[in-house]
Amino acid sequence: MSNKLLSQKKLGRAAYTRLWLAFMVLSAMLFLSAGTVRYWEAWVYLTIMLITVSFMLRYMLKNSPRLLERRMRMREKEPQQRWIIGFAWLWFVVTFLAPGIDHRFEGSDVPTFVIVIADIIVLIGYGVNYWVFRENPYASRVIEVEPDQYVISTGPYAVVRHPMYFGGLMIYLATPLALGSYWALLPAVFIIPILVARIRNEESVLARDLNGYRNYIRSTRYRLFPGIW
Repeated sequence: MSNKLLSQKKLGRAAYTRLWLAFMVLSAMLFLSAGTVRYWEAWVYLTIMLITVSFMLRYMLKNSPRLLERRMRMREKEPQQRWIIGFAWLWFVVTFLAPGIDHRFEGSDVPTFVIVIADIIVLIGYGVNYWVFRENPYASRVIEVEPDQYVISTGPYAVVRHPMYFGGLMIYLATPLALGSYWALLPAVFIIPILVARIRNEESVLARDLNGYRNYIRSTRYRLFPGIW
């Protein structure tokens, strides 16, 4: 068995281990805060996450293991990004605890059809991210520029400069309704200024370090929302 195959198996084990840990942590946050496992909205949401992310991991492992390695990196090199990510994690925790608490005290009565629509939006958000993975082999989790990196301007990158954040925003903002909570929308919307700060800093790094990025900015006008910003 080749070293490359062994390395790929090790990468796959690490990626799926992280996925299952994330699944268990999210499950604990939702069900413990709800005080019950009789929370069908959470089961549907977690199933969607597990299936779609498993599919994307399998795709990257088979077709772009270097991309998967990049997605496994967690430590930001830019000091400003470390602060931004810290705030993002804080609001992430609040956003995922709020629906369970809301469910426990029956604070929201979200119609089933709204929950289903929100789940569909979550799926579309994952679909956007999958499109990004197919188009951009440099879609690292952290802000960095590699020596052989080049500007990607095709596919979703021809529409907005940060399509992965757009997909992530769809998932994040639809999550409260998918989990049957109106109240959780309040902390969820704070992801927008956090994303704006991250994107502004990321673009300064890319303009500084990535050859051709300034020209890309001129040709692709919008950062996140077509026609808006």
